[in-house]
Amino acid sequence: MTPILYLLLSAAGLTAPAFDDNFTDRTLRIDYQLCGDKSDRQIFLAGMKTDSIWAGRRHRLNELPLEGRGQLTMTSAETGDTLYRTSFCSLFTEWLDTDEATSTPRAFEHTVLVPMPKAPVNITVTLTDPHRRPAATITHPADPADILIERRNITPLPHRYLHRGGDSDKAIDVAILAEGYSHDQLELFYADALTAVESILSHQPFADRKEDFNFVAVASTSDVEDVSKPKYGQWIDSAFGSHFSTFYSDRYLTSRNVFKINDTLRGIPYEHIIILANTPEYGGGGIYNSYTLTTSRHDAFRPVVTHEFGHSFGGLADEYFYENEAYTNEYPVNTEPWEQNVTTLTDFKGKWENLIEADTPVPTVISEGADNPTGLYEGGAYVAKGIYRSSPDCRMKTNTATHFCPACQLALTRLIDFYTR
Repeated sequence: MTPILYLLLSAAGLTAPAFDDNFTDRTLRIDYQLCGDKSDRQIFLAGMKTDSIWAGRRHRLNELPLEGRGQLTMTSAETGDTLYRTSFCSLFTEWLDTDEATSTPRAFEHTVLVPMPKAPVNITVTLTDPHRRPAATITHPADPADILIERRNITPLPHRYLHRGGDSDKAIDVAILAEGYSHDQLELFYADALTAVESILSHQPFADRKEDFNFVAVASTSDVEDVSKPKYGQWIDSAFGSHFSTFYSDRYLTSRNVFKINDTLRGIPYEHIIILANTPEYGGGGIYNSYTLTTSRHDAFRPVVTHEFGHSFGGLADEYFYENEAYTNEYPVNTEPWEQNVTTLTDFKGKWENLIEADTPVPTVISEGADNPTGLYEGGAYVAKGIYRSSPDCRMKTNTATHFCPACQLALTRLIDFYTR
């Protein structure tokens, strides 16, 4: 079953829960430790906190936006009715596909935001493997009267709205954090954050949906400039401890300090996170419904921040590939990817098949110097054979592409509609 059909059918026959009947206008933040190795994966509850406002959706509450590699389901402790669902990816599920995961257990932080329930609920979190099969699960209670849910009156960090499309209860709230900006570089950070916003909103479908987004820049300055670069032996005590060479891939820039990232945003409405690293080194990373992290001093800042936001907001897959690779553990060619911009044709229905003319060949051949139709071009998600994308080039494929491909634009439009309509 494709993720889109799964989304549509997940609530079939169910009465959609009303937000005001089941939730208060507050956020319940749930912190988890995702632990284990390739053969033994576990989820542990690390703690719960509450914040002053709920910035997320107030409709389609019991549907998944996308499938992701993890899903959270909240049910009423009294009736068993499904009240809220959401999905995500994590650095842990990516790490499970590395060689290290075969021999060395590790733990990774992950945070999920849900609306604060009015009555006791049960929460189930499930992680899936690359074949979209359950690999780990936990069910735990959450009682809004629990005195150990942390409640603090937090004074928000200084922040500046760079774009306001609407009220937080209607628009999608994106917070932009500073990483490796010293205290006297605050205006530089705000300028870089504005560049990121302008780049994202210059791409379709974001350009036509500006009123559906709010972007706020948050002054999370560091004592020193730059971020850590292990390949040079450089370790920096930046705000979130970001570093390159994640999983020994030099360009992969991430932070393991997910709890601290979310702590920094307390008191500020947010649903999605962009982190700007003040370094000229090339790199970045984007994790669906977790964060985007990208460098702001490199010449490719504009395309890269937009690309990574395609991952973290849109759940889009990379469309580039390696010529000598026919198969990866992350994207087995006998399983339909949950991402909406790539397909193995195992279960293509519900993706971009309606955009393809009936006489388009499969695989679709790239014609140099000609307008290429929307089709099925072989190669994507790091795999050269057996996986297809909709266009020869795309923002999710190269930094020189000027736009998102038709499949990406369709997927992003559907997701924006899901959150706002």
